[in-house]
Amino acid sequence: MTKGFQPGFLTRLLLEDRAGKLLLSSVMAITAVVVLLNTLMPEGSPLHVSNYTVTLLGKYLCYGLLALALALDLVWGYCGILSLGHGAFFALGGYTMGMYLMRQIGDRGVYGNPELPDFMVFLNWQELPWYWYGFDSFAFAMVMVALVPGLLAFLFGWLAFRSRVTGVYLSIITQALTYALMLLFFQNDFGFGGNNGLTDFKDLLGFSLQSDSTRVVLLISSALALTFGYLVCRWLVSSRYGRVLVAVRDAESRVRFMGYRVELYKLVAFTLSAVLAGIAGALYVPQVGIINPGEFSPINSIELVIWVAVGGRGTLYGAVIGAVVVNYAKTWFTGVMPDAWLFALGALFVITTLWLPKGLVGLYQQIASFITERGNQQNNRIEKTELVDHG
Repeated sequence: MTKGFQPGFLTRLLLEDRAGKLLLSSVMAITAVVVLLNTLMPEGSPLHVSNYTVTLLGKYLCYGLLALALALDLVWGYCGILSLGHGAFFALGGYTMGMYLMRQIGDRGVYGNPELPDFMVFLNWQELPWYWYGFDSFAFAMVMVALVPGLLAFLFGWLAFRSRVTGVYLSIITQALTYALMLLFFQNDFGFGGNNGLTDFKDLLGFSLQSDSTRVVLLISSALALTFGYLVCRWLVSSRYGRVLVAVRDAESRVRFMGYRVELYKLVAFTLSAVLAGIAGALYVPQVGIINPGEFSPINSIELVIWVAVGGRGTLYGAVIGAVVVNYAKTWFTGVMPDAWLFALGALFVITTLWLPKGLVGLYQQIASFITERGNQQNNRIEKTELVDHG
């Protein structure tokens, strides 16, 4: 369905995508500057970047990967599937990483049990549940990070797309799925920490999560994951497969009548989107130090939609911009006016829907077109004046 990776294909892809190239260059440059200022500058220096800022930037990059989907823009912006359940895939990736980190604690927990996490000891569990087996291996955990959300998305998408569930009905079902998972993970006897979730992580691959160097490595990993996710999605949407996706978004019935298996195209995009969301969740958890059922909250998935809408859906790079802008605003609002954030978020969504249907990217394009048009008009006036003078 898609082109293979051929020599020079990636180079041509980036040359044709100037905005994407600028985005990735900016991400790498900002990451490099933050890392250097954090590691080389002493804490007393005005140029020193704190560990809090390093972690905050890492979170923003994870959110960018989630919004890009890379998690949502691929399926909503290019395929027309408005999913209100992508927060579930993000949370599942986070829980799989959290399970690995919990197994690494060993006998350093509060109760000193080398096999059972503290919450299981507290609840009088006698043995480790079968679905926790294998999570003492980093390789196994990384496979599960992609497999668990990907498998759920595949099964859900297979049933939904074969039944031709579309539009608002599909959005409601995805939100119901997220809410059901949230209620399930809140149960103490489900084996995932109940209300408190998974926390008190100690180290990753033997390196302390509290050390400065580990935080820096996690930040760099988030930047690389965002870059990789962007390139994969750009490759897909620039291929024949991507053109069919856009056709499905614009006229699904017509594409179906032309003989395309529409449900398979949707299923591939939806599953890949879930896998990328799971990777974002896995990178998010060791940086924030906790994962709990609150990450399944439907409001998180709705916020994700707002990120993409604010940035500009159907562009990939707009989703990343929207994720960073909205989350920076959230960080500022929750510090200055905590009670006002939800009102500000709602107002932002209304403003975007009414006056910025193409998001910030569309606003920039409108301004650039206006400036170019004014410049052309000015040049035409000058040319006419010169012709009159010569005449």
